[in-house]
Amino acid sequence: MTKGIPLEALMVLRNHLDTLPARSIKRRFLIEETAELYNISVATLRRALRQQMQLHSVRRTDYNSPRITSQLEMQHYCELIAALKVRTTNKKGRHLSTQACIRLLEEHGVETKQGLIKSPQNLLKCSTVSRYLTRLGLNYHRLQVEPTVVHFQATYSNECWQFDFSHSDLKKLKTSNNNSDSSRLILASVVDDRSGVCYQEYHYIHGEDTMTALRFLFNAMAPKKQKNCLFQGIPKIIYLDNGPVAKSNLFKRVMAYLGIEIRTHLPAGTDGRRTTSRAKGKVERQFRTIKDSLETLYHFHEPNSLEEANEWLRHYLQRYNMMPHRSESHSRIEDWVKNLPPEGFKEMCGWDRFRTFAREPELRKVCSDACVVINGIRYQVVNDLAGQEVTLLWGLFDNELYVEYNDQNYGPFYPAEGPVPLDTYKRFKKSSVEKRADKIGELAHEIALPRTALTGGEQTETHRLISESMMETQPSIPFADPDPFQEITFKNIVEAKLAIAAYLGYPLSRLHSAQMNYVNKILAETLDKKIIMAQVRSYFAIRIVSTTEEQSNVR
Repeated sequence: MTKGIPLEALMVLRNHLDTLPARSIKRRFLIEETAELYNISVATLRRALRQQMQLHSVRRTDYNSPRITSQLEMQHYCELIAALKVRTTNKKGRHLSTQACIRLLEEHGVETKQGLIKSPQNLLKCSTVSRYLTRLGLNYHRLQVEPTVVHFQATYSNECWQFDFSHSDLKKLKTSNNNSDSSRLILASVVDDRSGVCYQEYHYIHGEDTMTALRFLFNAMAPKKQKNCLFQGIPKIIYLDNGPVAKSNLFKRVMAYLGIEIRTHLPAGTDGRRTTSRAKGKVERQFRTIKDSLETLYHFHEPNSLEEANEWLRHYLQRYNMMPHRSESHSRIEDWVKNLPPEGFKEMCGWDRFRTFAREPELRKVCSDACVVINGIRYQVVNDLAGQEVTLLWGLFDNELYVEYNDQNYGPFYPAEGPVPLDTYKRFKKSSVEKRADKIGELAHEIALPRTALTGGEQTETHRLISESMMETQPSIPFADPDPFQEITFKNIVEAKLAIAAYLGYPLSRLHSAQMNYVNKILAETLDKKIIMAQVRSYFAIRIVSTTEEQSNVR
């Protein structure tokens, strides 16, 4: 401080100067009077004022610089200690302490790409290392910070559905008959990623199983009985977790038949520090909404049955889907309708056709009595397959059984009636080999056809108006049946000709040229079973004619 003027005088002078404008002439007069009072020059007083405003460091000049080693070496030791903590962390978050890491570094060293690195004894102190870990941002809590989350959203409606199961807070219904077993009441849900439209159902299951998932997804994709529920169609992508449903080969096969791509979370620990699977998605948020807004009301009135619980859930979802979209200025269902693809949504097939897709192949050997036992139930198959290893196509949603052998499908087969009584005889149908042997001498006078072959043998008015107006002009794509088991079309022309010959009971080689040309013309146009057999029945039907010339054209 400048001699001749105390610090208190400088502070008083500074306070007076701060009250005056920057270009005020009074500032110069005040400084001159103060300098004359303390018998110093104006320059000395101004220099004292400038020095008073300068900031001075309260730390040492070697702050943040280690004195026992170099800065670069200390940073390298801290990085190794931080790496040891990360490497030894278990799923509960426990890891080596700083003191333990220092001991390992001093006594044993750490193997790196540059070789063995070993710290000198008593060089590193726990307090010093902890301080530098914090300063360098290498402490354990800083290293556990995850990358920034990036949200995604589909471009069109039905482009991506998020699908999951969740246990209901209701657990069980009081009037349910399932209270004695381990089944629980669960919520199955799909959410359209673009619009946020939600569809949910209650189910009683022991755990996540493929049958429940397929039945629920069919109900979600099929048209609803309620006219104001517009949500339907086959999505392009279904996004779900890595649970039993996603790992089921049957589920993958049915989704492939429908043209749906399955996408799952990345397995845990496969993307560095980022948590790959967490309950932060759109479908998990809908579960919380249902449990907070609907299931809490069950304290007043609990549903008496599963059907009543689903009915109450449908009423709530109708109101929920009419609520505003998360970012748009219209409702969720309006967003779903407005953002459908230009070609429209893909229509879902019927239940009878869908359940034929849910056939799970299983290799099994047929017993000597041409029966196959599945879950304690005996199914009678054709006797040609007795003793053969066949592939069973067992449907989850039906009671019939289909069998595949040598790339040929057999069925449907139904449960056998059991053993025949004593002193009776049961005759099986003739096999194809037996039929071919008998046909050599008896085909001419045993042709017969069955007679059937000859004869051809509650919504509001506002919701209703909105629903009708939004769906009047919406296009749709008809369901494209993949026909994986050749139940609709023949495999090739040879199989079609064999089927026509079996129907006529007459070899095609003995037909007239005009008749054979007509058969070839039909097969060149299509291989559809219904169309081919309908045209064959119509063409080869017996007709009554009156002239001899017309009778010559009748087979």
